[in-house]
Amino acid sequence: MTMTATRPVRVLIADDQTLFRTGLAHLLGEDPRVEIVGQAGDGVEATKLAATLKPDVVLMDLKMPNMDGIEATRQIVEADPSIKVMLLSTFDADNHVIQALKAGAGGYVLKDSRAEAVVSSIVAIMSGERVMAGAVANRVLEMLTGATTPKQFYDGLTAREIEILRLLATGMANKQIAFRLKISEKTVRNHVSNTYEKLGIYDRAQAVLYAVRKGLVEV
Repeated sequence: MTMTATRPVRVLIADDQTLFRTGLAHLLGEDPRVEIVGQAGDGVEATKLAATLKPDVVLMDLKMPNMDGIEATRQIVEADPSIKVMLLSTFDADNHVIQALKAGAGGYVLKDSRAEAVVSSIVAIMSGERVMAGAVANRVLEMLTGATTPKQFYDGLTAREIEILRLLATGMANKQIAFRLKISEKTVRNHVSNTYEKLGIYDRAQAVLYAVRKGLVEV
């Protein structure tokens, strides 16, 4: 039985917008899987509360006064690696995404996400997964110049494998994917086979589930 099944995930919310922060705390607090243990108005307060409250997860805004979310994330994770940090922001572009992940954030969701989606992301991050909103995941892929994505993002899948996995998860058949990408159907099958092997999965349903969990497709 996982920890989240035996007790709620203890969450600290850090955001300088009081109305948003308190509203989010109220919405998330209605879900039995989550317990809101504290709120912080900036990065400095977030690092102090993280040290005293020892939350399981910190929901961290990116842009805050006194200390931004990236630096606060870095300090919190260095002080206590057991604390998970998930960035919560309106930003879905530029190098803030990469900086946040390099600083130790385990995920990145957008502020316009539904409350239940945020809770699901919190639960996923507790199980050791990286979580990124679809728009963020797409942007990260665009920003990467190499042929492969960093292993910690998508378990060693190449950019092409991720592209095919995303199309597969939307319901496209191999033939349709081949036509869309202007490659042979055999090449698509080879990529799908390699993807299954890397992820340790055996069918399309599991591939779809993986794509949803990683934010490669919207649900």
